[in-house]
Amino acid sequence: MIDDITNSIPQLTHGLHKGQMGRIAVVGGSKEYTGAPYFSAISALHCGADLVHVVCSASSSPVIKSYSPELIVHPVLDGILAEATKCMDRVHAITFGPGLGLTENVENTTKLIDYCRKSNKPIVIDADALHIVTQNPSLIEGYDKTILTPNVVEFSRLYYSVFSSQPYDTKDATRSLAEKLGVTIVHKGPTDIISNGQTSYYIATKVCAANV
Repeated sequence: MIDDITNSIPQLTHGLHKGQMGRIAVVGGSKEYTGAPYFSAISALHCGADLVHVVCSASSSPVIKSYSPELIVHPVLDGILAEATKCMDRVHAITFGPGLGLTENVENTTKLIDYCRKSNKPIVIDADALHIVTQNPSLIEGYDKTILTPNVVEFSRLYYSVFSSQPYDTKDATRSLAEKLGVTIVHKGPTDIISNGQTSYYIATKVCAANV
């Protein structure tokens, strides 16, 4: 898997210009939650992306902007949808959910996920955006450029919404749900389970006191 990841990273050359090494959008942020979209966006920069846009609510925009001048912040998530779709058109991949909340901007976020699917954009569904998918799995079903990143609670809710039962064996349940939805799932836990329904990887890491 490490070789596959390494081979997918473009090589830096003198002929490249800004933006060719990756343009990412993070859709999230709300009045209460401004840290999550910031950390998601700044992590993308630290991993090598050239440009990262944060599409957020007007109320969260000033706070997120104050965290770093490196991020391009668009306070349009609770405004006219066309303004947000313009940003989607400019990027290579989109993460939905960090700091989104469960009340603000759910409708517009749902429409943006659908827009990105129709535009054939790779998408990552995380955090509060997983609640949207749990309520409407057909939104991403069959779209293989989708990655879902649930924790144990989020996974259980999503699994139940699809199969009307609770997962028993975590590894088999992750594979079954990924196969059913036609997506890739990164099931986070003491051992992360990554599956697209056909191939699965299990990654156990000790990175903090909670995992020791």
